[in-house]
Amino acid sequence: MEHSDTQFIQNRTFDEIQVGDFAQLVRTLRPEDIHLFAAMSGDVNPTHVDVEYARSSQFREVVGHSMWGSTLISTVLGTEFPGPGTVYVSQGLNFWRPITIGDTLTITVTCKEKFEHNHHIIFDCLAVNQDGLKVIDGIAEVMAPTQKIKRARIVLPEVTISDRELRYRHLLSVSAGLSPIPIAVTHPCDKESLSGPVQAARAGLVDPILVGPENKIRAVAEEHGIDIKGFRIVDTEHSHASAATAVAMCRDGEAEALMKGSLHTDEMMSQVVKNLRTGRRISHVFLADVPTYPHPLMITDAAVIIEPTLEDKVDIIQNAIELAHMLGLPEPKVAILSAVETVTSKIRSTLEAAALCKMADRGQIKGGLLDGPLAFDNAVSLVAAKTKGIKSVVAGNADILVVPDLESGNMVAKQLEYLANALMAGVVLGARVPIVLTSRADTAETRAASCAVVQLMVHKKREMLKA
Repeated sequence: MEHSDTQFIQNRTFDEIQVGDFAQLVRTLRPEDIHLFAAMSGDVNPTHVDVEYARSSQFREVVGHSMWGSTLISTVLGTEFPGPGTVYVSQGLNFWRPITIGDTLTITVTCKEKFEHNHHIIFDCLAVNQDGLKVIDGIAEVMAPTQKIKRARIVLPEVTISDRELRYRHLLSVSAGLSPIPIAVTHPCDKESLSGPVQAARAGLVDPILVGPENKIRAVAEEHGIDIKGFRIVDTEHSHASAATAVAMCRDGEAEALMKGSLHTDEMMSQVVKNLRTGRRISHVFLADVPTYPHPLMITDAAVIIEPTLEDKVDIIQNAIELAHMLGLPEPKVAILSAVETVTSKIRSTLEAAALCKMADRGQIKGGLLDGPLAFDNAVSLVAAKTKGIKSVVAGNADILVVPDLESGNMVAKQLEYLANALMAGVVLGARVPIVLTSRADTAETRAASCAVVQLMVHKKREMLKA
């Protein structure tokens, strides 16, 4: 008898089952199955969840929990054979070989013996993998139902596994193998702004130069148990002096990147504009790793230019495209956002979107594929784009979201972070050095991820100068 997934779930009663009858279930082990089973059971044995440890174990790779396979036997018994009304009495199993990711198990449950006096049935249980090799065998004893039961099959809610630590390590990996860069950290005078560069230094991303009141920095480190031994500290009186000193170090080549600490953005950026400007307008990019989106998403500008002009948006887009190139995207898809996907004189952002796309056609913006205006849903959802009849290589698969202004961009970015559990990194582009610009509420994790992006940018700049 084959296992089937229909709209109903029904049993086979004790009287209907004959010795030799069987049922089967086929299931493939996916990475998310391992994570979900670990989360549900609390079994975080490194053999199952730690890739590095697993490489050194006897199996040489991550393996599934043995009991995951046994639950498939329970699935057959409880949902189909005998099905609803079945009561487990006992289970005895042998585990012959590991279940690795991608293995497909065929579970066969066969009626071996029946007992009329108590309606118990003993089943032979067998699980083999895709190569026909025995993985699990044993017996199960159940009390079978005596009355027929047929119910609508309950549709379970979709479960999403969000491995934040894995996504964080993925963000850090953009600069894997590169040497640390000297970075001036402006006024790191609270726990997160000091923990961020320290965490980034421990990860081999940066060599931080802590610029701020030394007594205050050391007091924060002592209060929160942050080890800053061996880090250079440049003593300043207050946050304004911290910003001026850190920016001067970048201007003079003493540091190759700048990082905001626990001071207001305006304090630092006013010094940046005075001393580190180039021919390109300075803009900000959020790099978002969103669990529900298939690849990283860049959002710009959500932190520097409040109401960008058309000319500002040209530089905003070009800055983001060049960062995408550094991150390994040779032709990023750029969605220029508005409230609607049609051009109308009533909404200025739609006119500018149309102009920007034509400017790209004329070579005034290079290196990316542009489309707009696009509403947010059309930019990130193929279904939404198709529903509205939008034919575009960008729609539904954007790499870069260009927002109409800082207000809308900041809302998009913060909503993704706080409502969609996005992992964020933030960098400023278009200055003489790359800048880590994060919110004062951002975690050390976010700051370290931003450092990885800046580290990559510095090394790309060094390569260009050598060429």
